[in-house]
Amino acid sequence: MSTIRTSQQLGQALRAARKQLGLTQSQLALAAGVGLRFIVDLEAGKPTLRLETVLRVIEALGGEINLSGLPVANGDSGHGA
Repeated sequence: MSTIRTSQQLGQALRAARKQLGLTQSQLALAAGVGLRFIVDLEAGKPTLRLETVLRVIEALGGEINLSGLPVANGDSGHGA
């Protein structure tokens, strides 16, 4: 598991995962339902990409996001504190 603190680190990690899976950027874009330009920008570390779309790419690579160091959710229904 990698510790990622910047958009550049995320892009590098996703590029490495894509290459390890033997996928081209075009193949990953198709699998994630995004455009090739999005994959190029994501791997370059562009900081303004839409999170929902980034999550689709991560899922297409077989990954998931795990947060650490944050308080554990107590199952509240999303209402303000």
